Amino acid sequence: MNNLSTIKENFPVTGLSCASCAISAETILQSQEGVTNAAVNFANNTASVEYQPSVTTPEKLKSAVQSVGYDLIVEDSSSAKASFETAQKAKFKALERNTWLAILSSIPIVAMGMFFMHLPYGNYIQWALATPVVLIFGKQFFVNAWKQAGHHNANMDTLVALSTGIAYLFSVFNTLYPQFWTSRGLEAHVYFEAASVVIAFILLGKLLEESAKSNTSEAIKKLMGLQPNSVIRINGDAEETVAIEAVRINDILLVKPGEKIPLDGKVIAGSSYVDESMISGEPVAVLKENGSAVFAGTINQKGSFRLVAEKVGKDTLLAQIIKLVQDAQGSKAPVQKMVDKIAGVFVPVVMGIAILCLFTWLVLGGENGFTQGLLAMVTVLVIACPCALGLATPTAIMVGVGKGAENGILIKDAESLEQSQNIDAVILDKTGTITEGKPDVIGIEWHPDANTEQLSELIYRIESQSEHPLAEAVVKYFQAQKFKKLRLDSFESLTGEGVFASYEGDAYFLGSPKLMASNAIKINDSLQAKADEWLYNAYTVIWLANKETALAAIAIADKIKATSAEAIKILQAMNIDVYMLTGDNKATAQAVSKQVGILNYQAETLPGDKAAFVKKLQKEGKKVAMVGDGINDSEALALADVSIAMGKGTDIAMDVAKMTLISSNLLQIPKAIQLSRKTVKVIKQNLFWAFIYNIIGIPLAAGILYPFTGFLLNPMLAGGAMALSSISVVANSLRLKYMKL
Repeated sequence: MNNLSTIKENFPVTGLSCASCAISAETILQSQEGVTNAAVNFANNTASVEYQPSVTTPEKLKSAVQSVGYDLIVEDSSSAKASFETAQKAKFKALERNTWLAILSSIPIVAMGMFFMHLPYGNYIQWALATPVVLIFGKQFFVNAWKQAGHHNANMDTLVALSTGIAYLFSVFNTLYPQFWTSRGLEAHVYFEAASVVIAFILLGKLLEESAKSNTSEAIKKLMGLQPNSVIRINGDAEETVAIEAVRINDILLVKPGEKIPLDGKVIAGSSYVDESMISGEPVAVLKENGSAVFAGTINQKGSFRLVAEKVGKDTLLAQIIKLVQDAQGSKAPVQKMVDKIAGVFVPVVMGIAILCLFTWLVLGGENGFTQGLLAMVTVLVIACPCALGLATPTAIMVGVGKGAENGILIKDAESLEQSQNIDAVILDKTGTITEGKPDVIGIEWHPDANTEQLSELIYRIESQSEHPLAEAVVKYFQAQKFKKLRLDSFESLTGEGVFASYEGDAYFLGSPKLMASNAIKINDSLQAKADEWLYNAYTVIWLANKETALAAIAIADKIKATSAEAIKILQAMNIDVYMLTGDNKATAQAVSKQVGILNYQAETLPGDKAAFVKKLQKEGKKVAMVGDGINDSEALALADVSIAMGKGTDIAMDVAKMTLISSNLLQIPKAIQLSRKTVKVIKQNLFWAFIYNIIGIPLAAGILYPFTGFLLNPMLAGGAMALSSISVVANSLRLKYMKL
């Protein structure tokens, strides 16, 4: 590995409490030597870091993040993941406990502050009740704010700590020295209820927010749940149950009825039907027998079989799918970069506004200017939380990517999910994209006097010995029939034309029209008419004949997928131009385009031609999606605005593409575009409400209406509004889960 080589890894991050925290952790990671790119996602608490392993290590990154008050989980073992999950659950339980205790403590404080203001020793009782709320249940805000201050940073915890701390200390001062105000003819107000209720509301908001955020990653949890924790390994004649991590390549495993297949491998004994719907999207179980490939996460039905492990751990298809979804959920959409910049300066700006607010009230507020200015400053600090802003985009992206995974659409990054809404031109490769990608027998036309049963077996036996690429399609067509053991007398391959065989003293030819012509074979009108029809549709026609007469015509073609025409029709109805590019001949291209309803196509295109066509459309101002499955499509895929690979295509196509359709079903393309449009719509709604909330909330908190209406926003209401804004953004994102594509 050279010094410039980089690797990209995702690490869980702990201790994040708001969007500004994520920015702080991201900044420290990006500043580390050897780190080429870093992105921290507040919605799913992960850091995606691309770094040079020759320069830095995960342990160094962990230390850097710890220095600003957070932590990075760099261990990749099951125990480390389990301990992280246990810590997260414990943290959630503590948050839940603190929230309800804060609420219960705040209720009597609010009651006293509103209805029993002149209760004897009332201020001391409120002080006693508010102290555990502020200093114990809300301790995390002050600890985190102090850590941030040590690094000259500020975040949401800073706002909460300042607002509640100032309200609490001001109230303590007024409780102990009320004469400071009464001697000046003013009442010594206390705001213990504001300090405690703000913390209670913010804790409640965080509790609901964490619950909602856990739902956004449900797709990952479902995928991870597809892999069993233990497997049965065959050791000689014995069976042993071992952890999935202990399995190595070439180990023999036993899969019993109803079990999940633990890893990718090949069946070596037994047979069963396997539910592969999580990979292919197809509901019908697939027969697996000796030599069949099986994949991790798919579900065995009634039979049992043994398999040899071929891919384990991170190399299995399921693990790659999970990583792809995790990477996508952790990636940032282009709009998020702008939001991050705003969130990064938001807290310092709000602190400036709060201080300005206090001075303005001191100058213009009269005899109650300091008290009301202090209250306005506290309210501004409480209401101006950047959480809603920070959650607006990543929560929608997480739910959108998860929704795509559930529908068989693997999205590599947030950018492609965002850009797909703008697609107005889709380029489709033909072979393997519109068509199945392999030749199949379309049909057989027999001579009226032919013995179809005997001749079917004759064709099967001849093609079983042939090495021609089309022979496999013919063998596959007939192999389900139970033939007798017919034996050929002789077999001879005729290069470029077909084969000659003899059976029970009779001679037979099987091959191209050229073979028929060179042997002066007669073809009756009905057979010729059917062959002409097939040739018009660009099918390949091969013939079976005896020494004098054609006995059968067989049509072979790369079948068009059952859903291709419908998918193309839907795309066109969405005002998207559809193009087909193929390296096949013009006749075949014309026939296929006619059958699926494509008006624009190009035949005999080379890989460079496809790339040039993408550039041409882009110069015309179109947003281009390229859909392909082969190595020859990779250059065009790389150039397209959105690149989509077929799940059954080549590895390089899937590596280059930003989206992969697991089932290779073209109907997933309009679904992907609809998903993009709905996700971006939700992002815009979230950002609108997050911005509007702050645009309206901060001036109200500052007291802009007070000169006209006498209205000054209570810090308690500000805390409730702040919590509600974050919850509403997450809840709006979760609507994507229930939208129909």
